[in-house]
Amino acid sequence: MSAASEVRSEFRGGLVRPTAGLAPGVAQANLIALPREWAWDMLLYAQRNPRPCPVLDVSDPGQPFTVLAPDADLRTDLPLYRVWRDGELVREVSDATEVWRDDLVAFLIGCSFTFEAPLLAAGIDVRHVSAGSNVPMYRTDRQCRPAGRLRGELVVSMRPIPADRVADAVRISGRFPAVHGAPVHVGNPAALGIEDLDRPDFGDPVEVRAGELPVFWACGVTPQAAVMASAVPYAVTHAPGHMFVTDVPDLEYQV
Repeated sequence: MSAASEVRSEFRGGLVRPTAGLAPGVAQANLIALPREWAWDMLLYAQRNPRPCPVLDVSDPGQPFTVLAPDADLRTDLPLYRVWRDGELVREVSDATEVWRDDLVAFLIGCSFTFEAPLLAAGIDVRHVSAGSNVPMYRTDRQCRPAGRLRGELVVSMRPIPADRVADAVRISGRFPAVHGAPVHVGNPAALGIEDLDRPDFGDPVEVRAGELPVFWACGVTPQAAVMASAVPYAVTHAPGHMFVTDVPDLEYQV
C-alpha cells in the first residue's frame, strides 16, 4: 500500500488532522461538491479565476470517485468535511456519506501543499509544517471575476519566508501552476486588506520571525468564499487545511 493510500485509509478510519506534510511527493487537492445545476457556474468560475481555482478533475454527478486516486472514495477519504446550506456552514463531519447527494458534482482543485515538499527540499522552512499546525488562510479585499451566480473574494494562504529566499520560493512554486503557482503578493498584508496576521480566517497563526517576509499564495478555499457570498443552496467541501491526498506524483504538475 502506498503512503497516500495509507493516509486515506487512516482518514477513512476516523483520523482527523491537517494534511500538510503527509505523504510527501504526491499532490493534494481541495474539494468542492455542488448540485449539478450549479456545476457550470463553478466550472466557469474556475476558468475565469485559474490562480485560486486550478481544476484537476471533475466528477460525474453523484459519483464520489476520481482518476486522481482510483481506489479512493471522496465521501470518506478526507479527514474533515464542511456542509453548507444557503451559503451558511451548518456542519463539519469526518464522513460525508450521509450528506452526499446524487446530484453533487465534485471539483478537485489544486492545493499549494503540493509544492511544499520541493520548498523543503530546497532548504526553505514551511512554518506550519515544522510547527505541526494548519496553514494560515485569509480572506482578502480582492474580488474574483464573477461567473453566472457565483461571486466572492480571493482567499490566500501565507508562509513566512526569509527575505533572501523569497526569490527561490517564487521560482520553485512558480513551476507548479496547476497547484496555484507563484505567490500573488509578498510583504505588507494590508495591501490585500488583511488587518492582522495573528487572526487568520481559516487555519492557525504562525510566527513571522525577524528577517522574514509574509508571502501569500492564492488558495483553494476561494470557492468556499464564493459559496458564502453567493448563498449556494447546498455544498460539501473539505475543511480548510484538510485535503484530499491523491496518488499523483507532485512532479506531474511541475512545468
